[in-house]
Amino acid sequence: MAVRQAMGQVIEGKPEVLDLVITALLAEGHLLIEDVPGVGKTMLAKSLAKAIDCSARRVQFTPDLLPSDITGVSVYNQVTADFEFKPGGVFANLVIGDEINRASPKTQSALLEAMEERRVSVDGTTHSLPRPFMVIATQNPIEMEGTYPLPEAQRDRFLMRISMGYPSAEAEVAMLEHHGEVDPIDPLEPVTDAAAVMRCVAIVRRVFVHPAVKDYLVAILHRTRSLPEVRLGASPRAGLQLMRAAKARAAMAGRGYVIPDDISELAGPALAHRVLLSTQAQLAGRSITDLLTAAVREVPVPTGRR
Repeated sequence: MAVRQAMGQVIEGKPEVLDLVITALLAEGHLLIEDVPGVGKTMLAKSLAKAIDCSARRVQFTPDLLPSDITGVSVYNQVTADFEFKPGGVFANLVIGDEINRASPKTQSALLEAMEERRVSVDGTTHSLPRPFMVIATQNPIEMEGTYPLPEAQRDRFLMRISMGYPSAEAEVAMLEHHGEVDPIDPLEPVTDAAAVMRCVAIVRRVFVHPAVKDYLVAILHRTRSLPEVRLGASPRAGLQLMRAAKARAAMAGRGYVIPDDISELAGPALAHRVLLSTQAQLAGRSITDLLTAAVREVPVPTGRR
C-alpha cells in the first residue's frame, strides 16, 4: 500500500505499527498510542496526515486546557451584530491529542461526542466534522504525576491501543542517517487524498463477515468476561469495533471477506484497553495482553461449517 510505504520513509522499522494505524483509519476508528516519550508517537500521526493529504491539528493537552479549546466557541462580532462560531482543535481530518491524560476529565469528555458522533454541539448548534475524521491520542504510561487517567467510558471510544516500542538497532542507525539534518516530514509527498480514503472506507464497509466468524468473535468476547483474573470484560461495542477493524485488515490484504485470523490478530490491540484486571491479578503482576492471547487460543477456530 502506498500510504504504508510513504509513512515508512518517516517511521523506520515499524511496519506492523503502520498497518495498525492504517487499519484504524479505514475502520473509521480512533487510536490511542501509549508509550514512553521520544519513540515517534506524534511523528507517526503527522506522517499519516501528510501521506493522505488531509488537514491535521495538534492539541497539546495540559491541565489548563478548556473544553472550548477542543470544540470551539461562539464569539460576538460587533460588525455583523451576530455570534460567529470559531472552530476548536477538533476540526480537522486528523486530530493529534498529545498527552491526553494531562487534561482534566471535563476537557477529556469534550472529545467524546466528536469521537463517537463525528460532530460537536456548541450553544445549541451542531457542527459536523470533516471526513475522514480520526483522533490519534498519545499518553505517557511512565510519568503519571499530574495526570488524569482516562476513564473506561473514554478508553472504549478508541478502536485500538498500541505501543510504538523502541526501534531496532538497524532502524535507529537508518533514522540517524536519514533524519539527522532535516525534518523527515518535509520531503514526504502525499500519495492519496480524503476522497480516495473515503472510497476505501466504503469498500471496507462492504467486506463480508460469515456468521461462523461472527460467532467466533462473540465467543472471544464472552471468554474475556469469564476470566477469573478479569473484573470487567470486553463490551458489545468492543465487538463491533473489532469487526470493523477485521474488515479493514481483510480489505488491506485484498480480500472481500474476513477470516478468523483477522479477528485473532487484532484481538489484542482492540480489546486490551477495554478489559480490566482484578486487584489480585494486578498485584500478581499479570499481563492483560498475555491473558487475552491465552483466551483467544482457547476459543475454537471455526471450520466454515455451522
